[in-house]
Amino acid sequence: MSYFLEFHPEAFAELECVTGDYEARQPNLGVRFRRIVEATCGAIVENPLLWRERPGGYRRVNLPGFPYHIAFLVDEDRILIVAVSHSGRKPDYWASRRP
Repeated sequence: MSYFLEFHPEAFAELECVTGDYEARQPNLGVRFRRIVEATCGAIVENPLLWRERPGGYRRVNLPGFPYHIAFLVDEDRILIVAVSHSGRKPDYWASRRP
């Protein structure tokens, strides 16, 4: 099955903000973060059901080397990234982004 990947606008804004913050801390760290996110999104598209469904119907992938995770929802042909979230802050703050 083929899936269409979509970012919730607020999740995309989080991605941009975190990438910029890492790049400001150290040159190329933001680039490295972005590459890991892109590779992880590719893995999600390839096999979105690999990660267990959590209470509330979402799935979550931890980003290797960074204290962030991607929270996403899967429906028939679409994957919606609802958050690029720091793992140690406000769990489920993004819950209102669910369709």
